[in-house]
Amino acid sequence: MTLKMCVAQLNYVVGDLKGNAQKIIDAATTAYDSGHRLVITSELSICGYAAEDLFLRPSFVAACEDAVRGLAEALGQLPGLTVVVGHPSGGDVRSRSVSLARRFNAASVLRDGQVKHTYAKQELPNYQVFDERRYFVPGQSSCVFEVEGESGEQVRIGLLICEDAWFEAPAKSSREAGAELLLVINASPFHLGKWQEREQMMALRAHESGLPVVYAHQVGGQDEIIFEGRSFAVDHQGTVTARALAFEEALLSLSVVRAQAQIPPEQGRSHWAMSGPTEPMVSEDEDLWRALVLGIRDYVEKNGVPSVVLGLSGGIDSALVMALAVDALGASRVRAVMMPSPYTADISWIDARDMAERMGVRYDEISILPAVSAFKALLASDFDGLAEDATEENIQARIRGTLLMALSNKFGSLVLTTGNKSEMSTGYCTLYGDMAGGFAAIKDVVKTKVFQLARWRNQHDPFETCQVPIPERIITRPPSAELRPDQKDQDSLPPYEVLDDIVQRYVENDESIEAMIASGLSPADVERVTRLIKINEYKRRQAPVGVRVTHRSFGKDWRYPITNRFRA
Repeated sequence: MTLKMCVAQLNYVVGDLKGNAQKIIDAATTAYDSGHRLVITSELSICGYAAEDLFLRPSFVAACEDAVRGLAEALGQLPGLTVVVGHPSGGDVRSRSVSLARRFNAASVLRDGQVKHTYAKQELPNYQVFDERRYFVPGQSSCVFEVEGESGEQVRIGLLICEDAWFEAPAKSSREAGAELLLVINASPFHLGKWQEREQMMALRAHESGLPVVYAHQVGGQDEIIFEGRSFAVDHQGTVTARALAFEEALLSLSVVRAQAQIPPEQGRSHWAMSGPTEPMVSEDEDLWRALVLGIRDYVEKNGVPSVVLGLSGGIDSALVMALAVDALGASRVRAVMMPSPYTADISWIDARDMAERMGVRYDEISILPAVSAFKALLASDFDGLAEDATEENIQARIRGTLLMALSNKFGSLVLTTGNKSEMSTGYCTLYGDMAGGFAAIKDVVKTKVFQLARWRNQHDPFETCQVPIPERIITRPPSAELRPDQKDQDSLPPYEVLDDIVQRYVENDESIEAMIASGLSPADVERVTRLIKINEYKRRQAPVGVRVTHRSFGKDWRYPITNRFRA
């Protein structure tokens, strides 16, 4: 006996109920025509994840439930097909009995034009980017439904939602209710290494329960978070038997077959085996590159932005952002503007022009010298007798930010800011200057990783846009903001290897000052960097949203008070 099931790994848009439903219908129809009789979508697929405070609006939850019923009716044209869809629910979606004071993160089983079963997520995450206890109450019961295979034999499937599968009890309850296979629908945000955590945890669940597990995921960017797909299946021993593509939509076809050799019931093992195509894993650098590209592309596309513009300085950060933008959108939708000052080195002009020509983007040069002179003249009486300092440096950065925002306003282009996580951590950036813009592509990428990614991209061309986009000198020259004569980043900051180590320990891993010093780091460096992290919280609060690629980014993961005297 065989059951063909399909994981519809799709890219949804939050709030586009009609569009998301049509996407599910199209995928289900394609799967049905190729012989699949069970189609699985991801967590909250009808509305997209995460809808945040839209979940608090009664009209939104009611519209989602109407969309589920409409989807069930539309799929009724495909006899014998079962579809699992994720959605918010205020009650029993089958009977329209709705209590919007009790919202659930739910999944419904659709078949023959009807909602046959509805399951409410039991374990609600409330950490990192998750706020599910703000919006939902936990479900209390398991859900096991049957799907008929090719020979008419029924397969009993236990339904779980994302966090449920990270705990033993929901899987155990499903098995006790008669499940022969576990189906987990997910909206699990990407960060580097997360795929390994998922596969290891699902292997543990499978081994504990004795049941195969299908992990159905989604793909796409939603504001700061990324979903990379990589839906997969593991057998009852925890071995991966199928895996979908990463960072792309896909229909993952799985065959569920009753094992030929019957397993004695007392061993508690499933009699069902699963198989399907298995996509290979890629390097961490490629994962990171594709995540950043997807984040840029979906933020631009889903918000209806026609093009992007960025300041191209001849430095490594803006070079990396431009290469990412071209890979995401194509050269015709990317504009680079070089805005030289009296301190801009000749090699910065040369390298910026070189890179723009390599990538085929529109490139313009607008000198900020007249504006700098005008500002100095306006402030001359107030600044008379005072030495130049960071004030004059910030004026230059703010002039550049003003020019880019003017181009954005006039032509509808989104300004991509080019600051990295090391700069965001320490405040080595100018509020209303280089921080001015609509999307911060690399705000969660530390400086050492910026260099590593640039080298990787020069050796690989994943989207076939340009084989070696970044001039070698941009990668090898010492980084500088070029806001004063002979300026180098390391004049103001510790070496990036030291700085990034402290940032990752303190910001991402919550390591204390004492623990870092005890591990051998310089007390002066640790005290200096952690102080900078704390006093620059006010800047980060005003920074644009950007792609999250670590398990602790400066977004919803990071919620620290601006006024704060705690040292550790």
